[in-house]
Amino acid sequence: MKNKKILLLGAVLFVLLAAVGGFFYFGQKNADSGSQNKGTIRVGSKDFTENLVVAEIYSLALEHNGYKVERAENIGSSLIHNAITSDDIDLYPEYTGTGLLSVLGEKMQTDQKKVYETVKSKYEEKYQLTWLDYAQANDSQGLVIRTDKAKELGISTISDLQAHAFELRFASQGEFDQREDGLPGLEKTYGKFNWQSSEVYDNSLKYTVLKNNEADVTPAYTTEGQLVDTDEYTLLEDDKQFWPPYNLAPVVRDDVLKKYPEIKEILNKVTATLTTEKVTKLNAKVDVDKEDYKKVAKEYYDSIK
Repeated sequence: MKNKKILLLGAVLFVLLAAVGGFFYFGQKNADSGSQNKGTIRVGSKDFTENLVVAEIYSLALEHNGYKVERAENIGSSLIHNAITSDDIDLYPEYTGTGLLSVLGEKMQTDQKKVYETVKSKYEEKYQLTWLDYAQANDSQGLVIRTDKAKELGISTISDLQAHAFELRFASQGEFDQREDGLPGLEKTYGKFNWQSSEVYDNSLKYTVLKNNEADVTPAYTTEGQLVDTDEYTLLEDDKQFWPPYNLAPVVRDDVLKKYPEIKEILNKVTATLTTEKVTKLNAKVDVDKEDYKKVAKEYYDSIK
């Protein structure tokens, strides 16, 4: 009798353990199904901080919504368009001005909406690629001046800068002095910049040069992380709208959108949160505070999801 009781107790325990195990397995299977069953998306990114961060935010959004993501990081800016048209990646963050000028070779335009409409229609026609919604974030070119000098001379626009150029030392990056979208084009729009002096510096040193009072003005991109320090640096208003807009937007293969139509809404929701100020702060966390870009992207996505 004692042996029968032991056998019966063992059988009951086995059934209970099997039931509990099955419950946890089923629960785990359901929990994992969202991240495994919807499909795989290949997300590319260019080889600079901002694009890496934004691509990672898009990747996290897709993973959060049940997709597996394969990341193709640090693709050269001159190569990434070929990567998506060659079906090596499915999507990546691009800039409207880059699409207009560098990829399509169109004439310069300065109206945000018109630039977007041009790249959207021509990418569809030529490459079967879709531009999703564009962000308010605009990583355009610009000019930065030391804040103390801006206050001293009352400079807030590029027109102001041109009028006071003879009092200012210019820190160029060399090619800026020759490019049509650099100083030559600026001078066609604003007039001659008769700098007090002009020296060529490596791009990576430009903010150090300004901070050390070795120069007063330098070319920059409008979302560079150092620009959060407004006590040191002032980004000047392009009051005559010389530079085209460079609004961020995901570019996606049409076949991928057809297969996974849901990703349009997922990515557009993320893009709608990206302002110039927010992207500048994200860049600052990586480039100034030296945080890992994936950590920065995760913190941001966790704050908006």
